[in-house]
Amino acid sequence: MGLISEVLLLPLAPVRGSAWAVRQLLNEAERIYYDPATVRAELARLEEQLGAGEITEEEFDLREDELLDRLEFASRNRAGLGNGTAP
Repeated sequence: MGLISEVLLLPLAPVRGSAWAVRQLLNEAERIYYDPATVRAELARLEEQLGAGEITEEEFDLREDELLDRLEFASRNRAGLGNGTAP
């Protein structure tokens, strides 16, 4: 039965391959997005922008909260405490 289903589903192979590639890209993008080193670098840039007067205190607070949430999410997932969903 497995051979017959594989033959019948053969025309869908490019779609399945494309779906796999998209999943791999999304996984890598999420890994980079939640990487603690990336988040810390973004926090440092944000502080530089505030010090240079490029952003307001309110914008700094908003973006800092978002970055700290990402850092906390990454820490929870690394410790195995996350539920597997993005914030």
